[in-house]
Amino acid sequence: MSADPAFTHTQPFDTEPATLAPEFADTQPHGGSAAVGLAAPALQLAVIIPTFNEAGNIGELLRRLGVCLEGIRWEAVVVDDDSPDGTAELVRDLSLTDPRVRCIRRVGRRGLSSACVEGMMASAAPVFAVIDADLQHDEKLLPRMFAAIHEQKADLVVGTRYMAGGGVADWDGTRQRISRFSTWLSNRALKVKLSDPMSGFFMVRREAVEGSIYGLSNIGFKILLDLVVSSPIPLKVVELPYEFRNRIAGESKLDSRVAWEFLMLLADKTVGRWVPVRLVSFSLIGGSGVLVHMAMLALMRSSLVGLSFTAASTVAVITAMVSNFFLNNALTYRDQQLRGWRVGVGLLQFMAACSVGAAANVGVARYLFSSDQDWVLSALAGILVGTLWNYAATAYYVWVKR
Repeated sequence: MSADPAFTHTQPFDTEPATLAPEFADTQPHGGSAAVGLAAPALQLAVIIPTFNEAGNIGELLRRLGVCLEGIRWEAVVVDDDSPDGTAELVRDLSLTDPRVRCIRRVGRRGLSSACVEGMMASAAPVFAVIDADLQHDEKLLPRMFAAIHEQKADLVVGTRYMAGGGVADWDGTRQRISRFSTWLSNRALKVKLSDPMSGFFMVRREAVEGSIYGLSNIGFKILLDLVVSSPIPLKVVELPYEFRNRIAGESKLDSRVAWEFLMLLADKTVGRWVPVRLVSFSLIGGSGVLVHMAMLALMRSSLVGLSFTAASTVAVITAMVSNFFLNNALTYRDQQLRGWRVGVGLLQFMAACSVGAAANVGVARYLFSSDQDWVLSALAGILVGTLWNYAATAYYVWVKR
């Protein structure tokens, strides 16, 4: 498939390895160790594999890479988010017998997009491939991707499920509709013209990554979409079809939080230059807290419970705060999520901070209203002040980066 004109430029990045001077040429190009002062054959490709609980799949994937990448000088950089199932330990054991395999174990931070970027930045390769560890991506497509990078001078080669020759295995109708809608939304909201912008299977030149690195959001699972939108120049893109396979071992990482992170990525790429995306998330969750508050207030005031308005309001406020805390912990601050005993401490800190925010909300609204301001504007001003205080205070005191 030819590249979309919107993603083509006339001077594609060139990553052909430079020719070594004769005095630095390797005297053992097909095996053995290079002598001190002599260069080994140049690395051509780094396969970046983000993992979390993939001990049942990673060994088989690495074996398959060794078969399909024959003739290419490659390395595998496994970036593991501290999997409790021992994925990192398994990869380190494999690296003892295969120097092409490396492992980066990340402690205290999570996220597929940031893992991919970290793996790329840790490699000296001129070309990167990103592939999932769950064996659902067809690794046999990698040589064709590598050929397209060099022969077609592509900056980015995307494995797509939505071209002739591609497919989505036995996905049910709901998952297919969600995927298609996400693709449609990405193309409309961000003006991306790819058949499968949600793909997690692609190959890209180092220069394309370096050009986009400071604009990347590193939110969620959709590093490809982030990379294309963040590029300061149009990329020459080639798409190649493949059949998406069923997972063999382990559990799918797709859940409601993935959908939320996708929406936050879209928000960051559209309004993120003006408003921090965490503030957007925090405010949306705050809006859901209003609904929780009103529902609980109605329940406490009903004949079923029969509390006084003051008592019912107190219960409603506490319930809304607890709801907001846990939603923010799971969504807004997923990469800094509090666990164990820190959850209890964080909840108390969150409620204390939001109590001050509530007082500021009421105080500002009352002051403006007493100054003959419209009651609607007074209330909105109070909400704005309270929200900003709650966001800043909880970011500083509750979800502190460690």
